[in-house]
Amino acid sequence: MVACRSVHGLERVLGEQLLEALVLGVRAVRDMDFAGLRGRYPGIPVVLYGVFKSDDAELLLTGQRLAVAAVAIEGVDDPIVGDLVVRQSVSVRRSAALADVPRQLRLTEPLQRRAWDLLVASAGRPPRTALMARYLGISREHLSRQFGAGGAPNLKRVADLLTVLAALALLRNPACRLPLAARVLGLSTPSHLRAMTRRLTGVGMVEALGMSDAEVLRRFLRGSGRSRR
Repeated sequence: MVACRSVHGLERVLGEQLLEALVLGVRAVRDMDFAGLRGRYPGIPVVLYGVFKSDDAELLLTGQRLAVAAVAIEGVDDPIVGDLVVRQSVSVRRSAALADVPRQLRLTEPLQRRAWDLLVASAGRPPRTALMARYLGISREHLSRQFGAGGAPNLKRVADLLTVLAALALLRNPACRLPLAARVLGLSTPSHLRAMTRRLTGVGMVEALGMSDAEVLRRFLRGSGRSRR
């Protein structure tokens, strides 16, 4: 968690880090250009938190219009506010949106599904193969070999696909630029991200940004996504 004491501090964090969600107090929302914030970062879920009075009706209506994810009442929802924020987070939404992808990638075995769960658990770039293997209690070679069994794509390509999907989601926030997306996803340069996107989808970054995630996946499967034997 990162606490911001001012609108300026919030803007600085938004420009430097990959965020799962924003929790904004009532006073903060009143003091900022909230509509402008949502316009620049529509992909980051927002939870409003505080004591709401009868004269806050307009604020709540504005929140509804701007697709606020949830509202938490201070002193009432405190025991569950953490769980509420997690349920609305980028990574949880991403996992739900990709729920059918393992079937399309032919990831049917228990080890493949456990590895997939680890890959999608992060909102940003998936963990490295060696780290996943240690967590699963197997060797890196065994994980790589078993993940690509049965006609599934190899592990590195699936990890790269998820990185590209995360990058596209970030870049659909108007305030996010390619250098920031590359940096927060742990890529060496924006060119690296461009090359990865073209390699997996067959198109450049600008065209990929106009596609749905389903179309990106279809291009991945039609191209070089599947393991070669």
